[in-house]
Amino acid sequence: MTPKILLFSELSTQQVYDILQLRSEVFVVEQDCVYQDIDGHDDKAYHVLFYVKKTLVAYTRILPPGAYFDELSIGRVIVKETHRSQKLGHELMRVSIEFALKTFPKSLIKISAQQYLIKFYESHGFIISGEGYLEDGIPHIGMTLESH
Repeated sequence: MTPKILLFSELSTQQVYDILQLRSEVFVVEQDCVYQDIDGHDDKAYHVLFYVKKTLVAYTRILPPGAYFDELSIGRVIVKETHRSQKLGHELMRVSIEFALKTFPKSLIKISAQQYLIKFYESHGFIISGEGYLEDGIPHIGMTLESH
């Protein structure tokens, strides 16, 4: 499986549909959280897509410094429920971090992590920065990763 990393302007209509469908499936339906997923930042992002056959099974978006946070950020980290036992989340983060730091060298990466995933992000080098908070009714915490 070869990931595709595309700017918003490079996404096909089908890819945009796939992204929004997966984000809705996981963040709205599975997590039972009604929130505004289409937040006006997708057009500034790089989109990391992992397909199996014609199904989008994993995704992140990478926002340049200043587009969301002052820092570079990776967000909307998703693995389709049917593919979570395959360690795909780790590969997704490895690819996303590598691309982000290659594209924006010497940048600090900031994420807004769901608190139950702290250990997952720590395994990729992120450290907690700040206090926990609620975002759309779900406990989150800021985490950062220094470039190497």
